Amino acid sequence: MANMLERNKKVKAPQKTYQEHAQDALYREVWEDVNNEKTQQFLKKYGKYIIAAALGIMIIVTAIQIGVRMHRAAKMATAENYEVAIENTDVNALVGIAENTGGATADLAMFNAYVLSNDVAKLDELVKSGNTREFRDLARLHIIGIRGDEMDADAVAKFLSPLDTKSSPFYYTACLTIAQKYIATGNRDAANKWLDKILNDNDAPALIRADAEMLR
Repeated sequence: MANMLERNKKVKAPQKTYQEHAQDALYREVWEDVNNEKTQQFLKKYGKYIIAAALGIMIIVTAIQIGVRMHRAAKMATAENYEVAIENTDVNALVGIAENTGGATADLAMFNAYVLSNDVAKLDELVKSGNTREFRDLARLHIIGIRGDEMDADAVAKFLSPLDTKSSPFYYTACLTIAQKYIATGNRDAANKWLDKILNDNDAPALIRADAEMLR
């Protein structure tokens, strides 16, 4: 076995002749010509589509970049306008911001327009078409604070029914408000049902729980 391995080591790969080298060179040249021809045919057939696709990608990327810059600029302009409106206590400017922007910014502007003007219609607008749950629910609570004396307890409970879920940030406040209204009308049993919602809930805020215990 050792002698066979030694003999194999001594065997040299056969050297190519000049003719074989020439044939290899010819094959490579032909192969390159074929590839070039195929590439040219491909470009002739699909070149305009490739160019169109490349241009399309460039246009999309550029549009996205421009859109991002414009969005940031619009955000900054809105923030500056909001600050100026607050400083100048300009209710009309705040309403304009609310009508021409979206999300929490619009709701905040409308709520502050109410704070400056005491115009309950602005709260009604928030309840009707506010962009965020937080401000819609907050507006409902403020409306009850203003109009609650004119409503019976069942009407108050119905108006605040959208807040009767832990998805609302004012869930516990709404429960306490409804309970207080039932107590004011002498319906203790109905009031206790709402108070028990608070007292039986370990997540209830300490201050609201203390008020509920006092009323219970």
